[in-house]
Amino acid sequence: MIIQTGQRTDIPAFYSQWLLNRLKEGYVLVRNPYYPQSVSRYELNPEVVDLITFCTKNPIPVLQNQELLEKLKPYGQWWFVTLTPYGKEIEPNVPEKAAVADAIVQLGKLLGPDCVGWRYDPIFISEKYSVAYHLKAFENIAKRIEGYTKTAVISFIDLYPKVKRNFPEAREVSKDERIYLGKAMVDIAAKYGMIVKPCAEGEELSRFGADCSGCQTVAVLENAIGKKLKVPKKTQGRKECACYIHGDIGAYSSCGHLCRYCYANTDSKSVMQNMKHHNPKSPLLIGELTDADKIFNSPQKSWSES
Repeated sequence: MIIQTGQRTDIPAFYSQWLLNRLKEGYVLVRNPYYPQSVSRYELNPEVVDLITFCTKNPIPVLQNQELLEKLKPYGQWWFVTLTPYGKEIEPNVPEKAAVADAIVQLGKLLGPDCVGWRYDPIFISEKYSVAYHLKAFENIAKRIEGYTKTAVISFIDLYPKVKRNFPEAREVSKDERIYLGKAMVDIAAKYGMIVKPCAEGEELSRFGADCSGCQTVAVLENAIGKKLKVPKKTQGRKECACYIHGDIGAYSSCGHLCRYCYANTDSKSVMQNMKHHNPKSPLLIGELTDADKIFNSPQKSWSES
């Protein structure tokens, strides 16, 4: 099976010690975000967990924790690292861009380029972050991480209700802007040995050479671990998304990056409150078990066919 760590929060950036403790103890508990008294239990055992996927803006705490790296070795790994050109007014707590780029390089050296993807996501246009600005930044990053990933995922900002509330001045990217940027980014990525994968953007960039099949598909994950996976059928959260998301162990409104475009945080106050209730020794990411909680053992088995 697959354990996902990054759809709801950024575990590598803020909760790496908790992850190490969970791997040591061999299990994790996950509170259902819609039915909070329902708690799922997942065993963390490489005999049943084929792959752990990470989506992060800061893998540095994991890379600096040798004990955690050793604990992760028996597991297949897939890392998506988001690196965008925005300043602190947009991404208040994301580390310096050069440090994140160096971390992508380090991951590529450690795991191989098939296990690492770069996300330039989301793209929005403003007076400061113009089309020309994006193209220059995209090429600068691509040049810096050349050879350490083969994948550049792009997507354009989606104005979800949470995004509209926290980032009211954001506007949709027009179709003409999407086409112009997408075509140019496909060409730039190819120059540095990468293929562009648009995230939930339909097929409009396929004619320029983009791979529109999805950014975290079963095929991508199989390529990362070098094995075929017989995965159960799963209904996708969004019809536009072809990613295979399963077994997320994160919690919403707990990412301390506080990016203004974030869809997973309700607001900064909620995030700060939740982070205060994080206990690295708890089996839950946020808070503790209560007498009213009901724990359900999630069915688990290896999906590997080899």
